[in-house]
Amino acid sequence: MTLEEILGYEFADQALLEMALTHRSVSAEYPATADNERLEFLGDAVLQLAVTIQIYDGYPQLAEGKLAKVRAAVVSGESLAEVASHIGLGRFLQLSPSEERSGGRLKDSILADATEAIIGAMYLDGGFDVAAEMIYRLWGSMIEEKAANPGVRDYKTRLQEVLAAQGRRPVYQVSGVGPDHDRTFTAVVKVDGRDLGVGQGASKKAAEQIAAQRALETLR
Repeated sequence: MTLEEILGYEFADQALLEMALTHRSVSAEYPATADNERLEFLGDAVLQLAVTIQIYDGYPQLAEGKLAKVRAAVVSGESLAEVASHIGLGRFLQLSPSEERSGGRLKDSILADATEAIIGAMYLDGGFDVAAEMIYRLWGSMIEEKAANPGVRDYKTRLQEVLAAQGRRPVYQVSGVGPDHDRTFTAVVKVDGRDLGVGQGASKKAAEQIAAQRALETLR
């Protein structure tokens, strides 16, 4: 499956898509090659606006402060990397040999930046509505989740704090099955060698969050 099929959009200007997938490590070695940093800058603004419109229109009951918390959670680097992992973006990136060797395809920062760059490229190629439609499709469930509990800390952080007070710490074991663009991950959180919670999700982080939630329920 191609990235365009996953995104549900075919680029008229393929050079924009290629640029969006090109990490700065490539341009550092080959200065004539354009990287995705400028597209990343643009995509960040498009994502912010699209999410703002979605939560403003979709959640009239939320006050300004809570709207801001929902938006911050949805457009965070962690959330961007989660979406990138869900669609298998890493395998499409163009990296330098050294960045490839260092595991660049799995780095959250690189995945998050590339995701923003793709949004910027889609905006330039097809306009705001095209980019926003893709954002609503890929971020929709996350927006619902964050809007349900705006400002609430994530379960992993809460579990870590609870265990730290007891002088213990959680250990996560994650496995995945399925093709890159449609993988299902299973996470097991262990404490002192004992399984406390198991979770499944479309990304490693989502699976870990559910496992942490289950662990908190077990501890209670």
